[in-house]
Amino acid sequence: MVAVDEVGRIDEAVLGAGLLAGTANVIMQLARPGVGYGVVESRVESGQLFRHPVKRTRTTLAYLAVATMGTERERELFRQGVDRVHAQVRSTDSSPVPYHAFDPDLQLWVAACLYKGFEDLHRIFFGEPDPDTAERFYQGGAVLGTTLQVPPQAWPVDRDAFEEYWTESLKRISIDDAVRDYLHDVMMLAWLPRPLPELFGRFNRFVTTGFLPEPFRDEMRLRWTDRDQRRFDALMSVLGAIARRLPPVLRRFPFNLVLHDLRRRIKTGRPLV
Repeated sequence: MVAVDEVGRIDEAVLGAGLLAGTANVIMQLARPGVGYGVVESRVESGQLFRHPVKRTRTTLAYLAVATMGTERERELFRQGVDRVHAQVRSTDSSPVPYHAFDPDLQLWVAACLYKGFEDLHRIFFGEPDPDTAERFYQGGAVLGTTLQVPPQAWPVDRDAFEEYWTESLKRISIDDAVRDYLHDVMMLAWLPRPLPELFGRFNRFVTTGFLPEPFRDEMRLRWTDRDQRRFDALMSVLGAIARRLPPVLRRFPFNLVLHDLRRRIKTGRPLV
């Protein structure tokens, strides 16, 4: 079994499993200071995770659902909604770093992190793919950027070019105390109502740390031992076996539900973001 379909899109088994790695991917994205402060300082009220956790989570899941399972028209409509929100996200004179949400370099970084996360999930659940499958998987991942503001020509032309881009980009990550504190609260599920953070925060921290590549662990000052790695590998082996055996409708959950809601919003003219 491979993790791409016949046209190169990301398979639902990997997509659904992405929920486990979601916090790790957020950390990776926000490790670029422009993205980190764009989120921490955002003045978009509806996008505040700690104030509107349901809406913020729904928007994030809708983006992934429409990028990987939606039609070109649905992606375009969602892109327009994102553009209206992102127009409000830009640095001020007091911001530690300059940023704006239409910066194609930052958008490419966000898309690259998402692709890298799916690639890692593929490796964990399915093993290393053969070259043809790997290239189809990569080319299918371009929609993670083009559904935002990344021009198609900005996506690295092949996997070798992507690896060069990724290696160079790692030199530009840096998480300071303000962004680290924000991400720690996200990791410990402080945005969920009690008692959920107390019940699941430590587990989410463990899984998140396991999914993070070492440079990001170091920036977050997260300890990780050989014993932790063995526990993580055992957990992923069990979860991967379960995910591969689930019927398609459950593999796609909750993304299929979110995509259904998005299509309903398009038909009724309600905001998508």
